[in-house]
Amino acid sequence: MDQPFESHGIYGVLHRPGAPRGDAIALAHGAGSNHNAPLLVKMAQAFADAGYLALRYDLPFRRQRPKGPPFPATAARDREGVAAAVAALRTLAAGRVFAGGHSYGGRQSAMAAAERPGLADGLLLLSYPLHPPNRPEQKRTAFFPDLHTPALFVHGTSDPFATPEELREAIAMIPARTDALFVQGAAHDLKRAPSLSADILERFHALL
Repeated sequence: MDQPFESHGIYGVLHRPGAPRGDAIALAHGAGSNHNAPLLVKMAQAFADAGYLALRYDLPFRRQRPKGPPFPATAARDREGVAAAVAALRTLAAGRVFAGGHSYGGRQSAMAAAERPGLADGLLLLSYPLHPPNRPEQKRTAFFPDLHTPALFVHGTSDPFATPEELREAIAMIPARTDALFVQGAAHDLKRAPSLSADILERFHALL
């Protein structure tokens, strides 16, 4: 069952599991989308079907800017939004709380976890934007050595934001446990990922 969610400035949709396991996950959208992104809807439902309380939510920039990408100056506020979403789930779930999301949402979730150790118990990073397309020298990895939260990266082999080799090399910088699940032929939108939800959940459970 899913229902509208609002708490301390966080807006989205909460998917309640039929058979709760006690854990929860907060999923944030990419730079050009919102909490209704098809990928987030399908992944949140997959986690709910597996017993998780799943929240898909809007980052603060989207509440202030209905369309278009975020401004770099608002990134810190978006990370505060990640922390607020996780905190809201901790009041509802008896077990562990995980965070993550697609592209920009996953990146800000990971950065928030690096800035606030213990914020989340694990990360699900869908299409992590390692660098801008065609700009492999502009790596977004400065915080990786400070990330002590286990993280599963789910990445398309045709994603222009990072090749599998680039991603493997980068995540080696992370001191926490990590794993990477590559989706053959998938691009940055990861349209095929929901069909692999069982594999994603299996790898996620094994990592944690």
